[in-house]
Amino acid sequence: VQLQASGGGLVQPGGSLRLFCVVSESRFVFSRMGWYRQAPGKQRELVATITSGHRTNYADSVRGRASISLDKRKDTCYLQLNSLKPEDTAVYYCEIESRVTGRDYWGQGTLVTVSS
Repeated sequence: VQLQASGGGLVQPGGSLRLFCVVSESRFVFSRMGWYRQAPGKQRELVATITSGHRTNYADSVRGRASISLDKRKDTCYLQLNSLKPEDTAVYYCEIESRVTGRDYWGQGTLVTVSS
């Protein structure tokens, strides 16, 4: 399976972005999808996850400002980011976990830059 992440860009502080992660195989059986980010010089960190049953989990740093969702008809996972801060600047990666094997698959990342 392949993941295609998009939607990143340059946004001013306080702005919003919606990230997209499209899954290449519509019949891929997964237990969870997630968004992670990696800022320059820092380790990759969790942003948000959503189970196939739509149960969500958020990092404290984005809780209340982010919303993760799934559209299974479109094989797409979304991450809505609001009230963006400069510290949200990072490459955002989407991930999917196979329910069959437990293996994680990663997309190529999309850059979000928050700057005035």
